Amino acid sequence: MSALNLDDFTDLIERPDGGVRRDAEARRERQIVPPGALGRLDELGEWLAAAQSAVPVRPVERPRVVLFAGDHGVARLGVSARPAGSAGERVREVLEGGRPVSVLARRLGVPVRVVDMALDCEPDALPEDVVRHRVRRGSGRIDVEDALTPEEAEAAFRAGVAVADEEADSGTDLVVLGDVSVGGTTAAGVLVGALCGTDASVVTGRGGVAIDDLAWMRKCAAIRDALRRARPVLGDQLRLLATVGGADLTAMTGFLLQAAVRKMPVVLDGVVTASCALVAQRIAFRAPDWWLASHDSGEPGQAKALDRMALEPLLAHGVTVGEATGGLLALPLVQAAAALAAELPEHPEESKASGPPDVSTPSGSPAEADRPGQSETSGTPETSGTPAPSQPSAADGQPTTDGQPEPAPTPKPE
Repeated sequence: MSALNLDDFTDLIERPDGGVRRDAEARRERQIVPPGALGRLDELGEWLAAAQSAVPVRPVERPRVVLFAGDHGVARLGVSARPAGSAGERVREVLEGGRPVSVLARRLGVPVRVVDMALDCEPDALPEDVVRHRVRRGSGRIDVEDALTPEEAEAAFRAGVAVADEEADSGTDLVVLGDVSVGGTTAAGVLVGALCGTDASVVTGRGGVAIDDLAWMRKCAAIRDALRRARPVLGDQLRLLATVGGADLTAMTGFLLQAAVRKMPVVLDGVVTASCALVAQRIAFRAPDWWLASHDSGEPGQAKALDRMALEPLLAHGVTVGEATGGLLALPLVQAAAALAAELPEHPEESKASGPPDVSTPSGSPAEADRPGQSETSGTPETSGTPAPSQPSAADGQPTTDGQPEPAPTPKPE
């Protein structure tokens, strides 16, 4: 296996096609609905056109939900309303169709893929296609120990890259990215706090299921202690993920980068995906151009991360459940923007309104019979190539002093 060099992503990732985006903007200006009248749907359609390198934009026909799953050792401190090590139960509920993401995905006709990276359960408790990328059983307690070994971190990152390649190769044209974790928002808060240089209290939220004040204080203390461990390794993003991230967050970071390499748009869900996107931005600064922020979950860490990446959420419904639920809510908006950009008719062109040109006359050479003031039999040569000014004729209806039209002048013999 070749050594993993994260700097390669800086060279591999290109921005969406700027020329295509300008073409999409020009097309939008020609459509019958005035630009701006559709709000952010205009921007969405242009973003998608640039990502697809296609005008008119193609419809989003093969979206996919991808969920990375894992348990975090820090949950043993009581920082989550869910029991430590219980993420596997939620994964089973997702697969059985009983979670919000399952309901929405079923309604929208979007397949859901779950990737187990570090669930704290026996591998045989879940289907083989779910557990085949797992690197360990549960991530370490990040306030006192590393989440992963360096080898585990590299394996998790490569797994995320491989999943992105699998999705791109299968024809997925847009991914809604999410997580299924317990303790994941604590690790996400550490990543955001470390990369943004903020205190623990600024990035500590209440989590997917809201915690009480005592649990919030425990969570804030855990993030504070983990931040002390994170700051010395800020210059090495893979080591940062190994120290205070986790297998699921590391895989998600690799997925986001490789999706940008493969020019596959990604819709971000909540604070966990936002924190991974922030790490990926530090690796490759062009990568955020391929991502869309779906919604504002109310988590302070998410707001901080999105602001740093200049990504504005589409929705603000206060959805905190995670599991890409908020991302799926935004998907119909993306599909609507694509449909409007592609199918709204354009204004008729002025040339069409004035009728077709006279194809019997060569361009730039008016016919002799059409030149005013000149008889076909006059034989008078032209000296300048400019038609002589016409004289009033009866056909012109030029009135005389007595109000009657003059007869046409008789040509003089030469």
